[in-house]
Amino acid sequence: MTPSESADEPVGSSRDPAFLRSVRPLLDLYASYFRPEVRGFDRVPPNGPMLVVGNHSGGQMPPDIPILLSAWWRQRGEDEPIYTLMHSFFMGLPGVGPLMARAGGLVADPANAEAVLRDGGILIDYPGGDHEVFRPWSERNRIDFGGHRGVVRLALRMQVPVVPAVSVGAHETVVVLARGEALAKRLGIDKRFRVSVLPLVLGPPFGVVPGGIPTFPLPAKVTVELLEPIDWSERHGPESAGDDVVVQACYDELTAAMQSALDRLAAERQLPVIG
Repeated sequence: MTPSESADEPVGSSRDPAFLRSVRPLLDLYASYFRPEVRGFDRVPPNGPMLVVGNHSGGQMPPDIPILLSAWWRQRGEDEPIYTLMHSFFMGLPGVGPLMARAGGLVADPANAEAVLRDGGILIDYPGGDHEVFRPWSERNRIDFGGHRGVVRLALRMQVPVVPAVSVGAHETVVVLARGEALAKRLGIDKRFRVSVLPLVLGPPFGVVPGGIPTFPLPAKVTVELLEPIDWSERHGPESAGDDVVVQACYDELTAAMQSALDRLAAERQLPVIG
């Protein structure tokens, strides 16, 4: 449940299509800075429920979410019930959480996710979270969910297809020098704020700064490709969500498909940032 919703309101009720139509020109303008290219809408099922699973990139100001959403709304309209799972820390920020809720942002919570899918909605999830979004520059073309299999269990439990959304270039908008996971654990940040990293990044205008300080993103070209849906319900029932062997096999299938696509997209690029 988002901070702007009461216990009596349905999950996602704060989402406001009229608000999205009013702010989309600004989002399109921001996304245009990255020369975005979003492919594969012809592969997406005509309606939900479905899970859209992406690799998360870009450090403290990841452009992958606004790029995908601006393209999605342009292609399929703002009225389609599409929601994005977000970190509770981000959704709890004063002034930020309510705006994100109006745009379809939800606190990343199993109950919220199930409610959206049960109602036939579309859910975007970046299971790698802060672990993946702050992976080092040398690993920018690597899918790294950090072993988080919750999205697989969710898809199996709810018997919905998964549409992988693979992006390249977003992790060239900032240079991540180190995740700082050991430091975050030592300082207790992981338990206090549910943030597993305390990264060190390089970017204008300040140079090397902690990941909590915004930097101006480099103008890397970002390409997103929506892959063919993976529907595990054809092979496994909802009870398989509790079977670790099945869950691991599905997780491996998903990450392998996404890594293969990322390798292909990365091979199209000639130089970092320039693309």
